[in-house]
Amino acid sequence: MQNTEQKRDIKLWIKDIGEYTVPAGTTILDLTARLKDRLPYLVTAAIVNYEAQGLDYVLQEDDWVELLDLTCEYGLRVYRRTAVFLMLKAFNDLFPEKRMVVRHSLSNGLLCETVDEELGAEEVALLETRMQEIVEADLPINRLIMPRMKAAEIFAKQNQPDKADMLDFVEHDEVWVYELGGFFDYFFGFMLPRTGMVNLFKLLPYEGGLILQTPEMDAPDRIKPYIEQKKLAYIFKESKRWAEMLETPHAAALNKLIAEGRIDEIIRINEALHEKKVALIAEEICKNKDVRLVLISGPSSSGKTTFAQRLYIQLRASGRRPVTISLDDYFVDRENTPRDEKGEYDFEALEALKLDLFNEHLTRLIKGEEVEVPIFNFITGRAEPRGKNVKVPPGEVIIIEGIHALNDKLTFRIPQKQKFKIYVSALTQLNLDNTNRIPTTDSRLIRRMVRDSRTRGYSARDTIRIWPSVRRGEEKNIFPFQESADVMFNTSLVYEFSVLRPFAEPLLREITPDCPEYHEARRLLRFLSHFTPVAPDGVPFNSILREFIGGSPYKA
Repeated sequence: MQNTEQKRDIKLWIKDIGEYTVPAGTTILDLTARLKDRLPYLVTAAIVNYEAQGLDYVLQEDDWVELLDLTCEYGLRVYRRTAVFLMLKAFNDLFPEKRMVVRHSLSNGLLCETVDEELGAEEVALLETRMQEIVEADLPINRLIMPRMKAAEIFAKQNQPDKADMLDFVEHDEVWVYELGGFFDYFFGFMLPRTGMVNLFKLLPYEGGLILQTPEMDAPDRIKPYIEQKKLAYIFKESKRWAEMLETPHAAALNKLIAEGRIDEIIRINEALHEKKVALIAEEICKNKDVRLVLISGPSSSGKTTFAQRLYIQLRASGRRPVTISLDDYFVDRENTPRDEKGEYDFEALEALKLDLFNEHLTRLIKGEEVEVPIFNFITGRAEPRGKNVKVPPGEVIIIEGIHALNDKLTFRIPQKQKFKIYVSALTQLNLDNTNRIPTTDSRLIRRMVRDSRTRGYSARDTIRIWPSVRRGEEKNIFPFQESADVMFNTSLVYEFSVLRPFAEPLLREITPDCPEYHEARRLLRFLSHFTPVAPDGVPFNSILREFIGGSPYKA
């Protein structure tokens, strides 16, 4: 007799869709198939009751669901991670004796290199063809839970000692491992369940390695043309040299050095590299007699304030007498501040500044005249009745730090030859292992979270909640101008996650499961667990890191 019993229905609440009924046992992947006519882009993961889940998650009665596609950062990371896994599988099929390292993002792609060897254009073309074959085969990508030591044995056999070493420092007895056609890998985060879902990617030969391109949040259905960023590429190469000098290519190597009692040495060398680079930048400024403005910009929590003041000291040590001016004092009155699309004050808009007055003052200061610089009162939302008199010594430079500093519209009256532009960012130097890179934005988010708690009384939840808005402002006001910089400075420190971990973990644990920010808190906690914690005692008082953990002599 045929069994006609049907599964019972369960009710979900889906963000932007509303209440929706599905049969019990439905997965998120099944749900996306039901909703395919209402979903413009590929869904790669979901937030279920404020916790991130993969597409294989089985939905339950009354679940609150937010479907994540390629237009959000989390959803895009899942896609890119899966594309990387496909590339590594294809690479292993073609070149089983070689090892690949996923270095970092570069422009609109990921830079990947082989260990001790270079890839030619023909090899990159073969690799792309093999990836396409794997995609067309639509193979399953299996997520396995296995004992940590068993996973380490698998990676040792696959000639991946970096992953085996990293698992020595994982705090759990069991780990997630992904398998594709007999090839295994450990990844920090979810994957797509089938290779056929990764149908948009491109490989480009690049200086003995390759660039892996995937869709982006503003172009989720296509691959954008690659944009060369030579200055950013150079600073990443410098960071790679520093990491090699410090013997810290990835987290496992750092943890080993900590276990060996060598962390104080690593801190001192890393800080010395920073100080040497700041001194070289000061020397370059001093050599150019035309320079009158030093303009410093970079994204949130890059350490711009500390860098600017360390540069000031190096210029003084070179016999110069620079003057600093704060852009904050040139805000328009609060009621004249432009508003964003939500009708809220947009303090990051260029038009939020008194540009004409600012440029008039700069012109006069460069000529040697004295001006009355305004003092902005953030409580009243307007300038004080009386400002402060400022005069620049003959031939000296004015240091200006702010989000718009690289945008020539800020200093439209000043000739280019009188400007020296510096881009500052925390471009992470080390990976978790050879194939799990650390996004720069994670470094800055953790830095900001620690600083916001200490100086502003913000919770980690507050910082995580506003972070997407901060990122949008950076994409609009900072990143488009970074290649116009005369020099770039990387404020990242190889040891910083180990020092930040004891500060950040208690803040993240305060975020409870009933908060929308819970899934991001969980992700960051898992990420930080890969680093052996280090006390801050050995961090120098003038370190960039002191701007965030406290103890800096420089005022923000």
